[in-house]
Amino acid sequence: MTFPNVLHRPSAFLPLVMSVAALALVLGHVAMVGAVVAHQADEGAIAHIFQLLIAGQVPLVAFFAIKWLPRAPRLSLSVLALQAAAVVAALAPVYFFNL
Repeated sequence: MTFPNVLHRPSAFLPLVMSVAALALVLGHVAMVGAVVAHQADEGAIAHIFQLLIAGQVPLVAFFAIKWLPRAPRLSLSVLALQAAAVVAALAPVYFFNL
């Protein structure tokens, strides 16, 4: 098993794709509306989609960890670290811009 072989599994790369989509969604929203956003009672569709993308990763990451940690611990820990970094990268603009 090599790192690219493990990373080609859907449970490994789909959370990465979801994090990149969430990051693109937030950055696109900031680019269109601006960093200063008036807080409203309803968060809006973009916020809900962002939340679904972030929360939807949890079962995929759990499945990946349950399936691949016993088979290839070192490689799967690397993929899990990459997935965690992608989530942090997606959450960083929300924290930084106080959205």
